[in-house]
This record gives sequence, C-alpha cells and structure tokens, in this order.
Amino acid sequence: MHLLDAGSIFPAMKPRVDIDEAPDPGLRDAILKPLRAYNESHVGPIKAEQLAITLRGTDDAVTGGLWGVSVAGWMFVDLLVVPEEFRGQGPGSELLERAEAVARKRGCIGLWLHTGTFQAPGFYEKQGYTTFGTIPDYPPGHDTIYFMKRLS
Repeated sequence: MHLLDAGSIFPAMKPRVDIDEAPDPGLRDAILKPLRAYNESHVGPIKAEQLAITLRGTDDAVTGGLWGVSVAGWMFVDLLVVPEEFRGQGPGSELLERAEAVARKRGCIGLWLHTGTFQAPGFYEKQGYTTFGTIPDYPPGHDTIYFMKRLS
C-alpha cells in the first residue's frame, strides 16, 4: 500500500475573490490574522499598543492631539492635530515629545509618520525627523513625505 500526496489526487482549489467596498471593521481582523501568524513565526510575538494624547479646550472638549500605535519596536504616529490658532506655540512639539517618552517606555527604537507637503514637513524636520520616502502627487498636486526618528 502506497501513501499518495493528497494534492496529487485533489488539486488545491482556487480561492474565491470577493470585493466589499463598505466592509465591516471586523473583516480587517480576519484578513490580518494569517499575516500576523506568518510574521510572528519569523519575528516572535507582536504586540500592538495604542496611544492617544489629547489637547483639550477650556470646556474640556478635544480640540486636537496625537494618535499612535507601537508595534514591533516602532511607534507609528497616525494623527497629529494642532488647532490652527495654536500652531507655532509649542503644543505640537509637546505632543511629539510625550509620544517619544511613551515610545521609550515601551522599548521602541524609533517613531515614524507621514505628512503632506502642504501640511508640516518643516515642523517634523525641526523635531529631528528625517525623510525616508516620498509618494509624489499624493494627493494630486502635493506629495506625501514619510519621516522617521530613531530614539537614543
């Protein structure tokens, strides 16, 4: 009696491809699950930790802030919002400094983010961030610039 490779008798079925232009947020987790398993098989357990640092007005309403996530030794700054009337007065620098402090506490080796050429590239350069990539004409007429900063 010979054992046969099941693949030779039953060829692998081609997966069905579905498009969902208004997906349920839980679908992202389902798509991420096999990727996370693959990645962790190569780099070990991956823990994602969210971070929110808020700016609040006198009425305690959120007027801006920073949203980020640390994953695999790096913190990604997804959002940094400072109301226009406070720009150039220090809140943006304070938000980044506090995020960097949390990143250090979490054992991160650096932070990364992106901004548009019409937004704040000069601000990030003044904070010690360096460019590591650009997407030209995104959004049309502008570029998206990727910045990083290694922590010491």
